[in-house]
Amino acid sequence: MQSKNQTAPVLLFNDECGVCRSIAGWVKKQVQAGSSTPSIVVRPIGQNPEELRALNQDLNIWDAYATIHLLMPDGSMKLGGEAVAEVLRNLPSTRWFTWTFAISVFGVRPFQAILNLAYAILADVRPIFGCESCGTPSPWVRPIRWIVKWTASLFGTSHPASPSRHFTSFPAKGRTPQAHHIWV
Repeated sequence: MQSKNQTAPVLLFNDECGVCRSIAGWVKKQVQAGSSTPSIVVRPIGQNPEELRALNQDLNIWDAYATIHLLMPDGSMKLGGEAVAEVLRNLPSTRWFTWTFAISVFGVRPFQAILNLAYAILADVRPIFGCESCGTPSPWVRPIRWIVKWTASLFGTSHPASPSRHFTSFPAKGRTPQAHHIWV
């Protein structure tokens, strides 16, 4: 089911995720750099879920948080790597190379398969970059996430203003060198 007014694909993104916001921002810039008629409408999922459901009755908002969704003007939905390929087809700056996604060798579209794999990896690693709202990481990502968190705990989350701490002499601290005797 499609909206009567929908003439351009609608890209849904998770506005609580830094990775998703960055990608959506890039798409918006590309759309604005093109013609005056938007080739893609970029919409956050969380603002009005009921309005989004009105665009497509089959839309599951929770699935849209986990996987990129592109609502097409004909009422269909594209997900994951297929949605990414369609977004790239609709952007003036990237449509020149998107013909490669349609190349078929023995019934397999190798470039689309690579894009699907790249999207699956990005979707799995988003939680490592701090996106807790995009879902939980796949089992293969969890050890990487633990290492990242462990490393952050070792070095802390805040960094000093300068690369190294400033030297302060003992007298400036109100202590004298004699106060630090080593007793043997």
